[in-house]
Amino acid sequence: MTTLGFGDIAAGMTRLRHRLRRGRQLGYMINFGITARKKASLDQRMGKCGLFESDIDESFVRSGGAGGQKVNKTSSCVHLKHIPSGLAVKVQKSRSQGLNRYYARKQMCELLENKLLGKDSPKAKKLEKIRKQKNRRKRRTSSQ
Repeated sequence: MTTLGFGDIAAGMTRLRHRLRRGRQLGYMINFGITARKKASLDQRMGKCGLFESDIDESFVRSGGAGGQKVNKTSSCVHLKHIPSGLAVKVQKSRSQGLNRYYARKQMCELLENKLLGKDSPKAKKLEKIRKQKNRRKRRTSSQ
């Protein structure tokens, strides 16, 4: 059995501090297991709707349902609560905790956009477009 001396521990701490500092410089401290482009897009969207990491209360709970033993044993389900607005999101879309963290933040952005923008939110515009298409189809079939 080998023992760690103070020098070994200090060297490990130095490496860890360097890694953390380098991560902050590069801007990828929270790793969701997604591409840099998706991460940048999420950061931009969170900035637009005023969602900050400091305003989010994040907790991890056990998942259930599809995924088998993997989801039953691990806490991969993500529960986000936006403290200023009181909105809460619970996501267990994937078996991966990192991806669920990404999906939860994305869904939280959608909820905040819907609340803040109302009819001008992207989701409301999409629903309005679908409603108009259905009306056009209905008029087309009834006239024939």
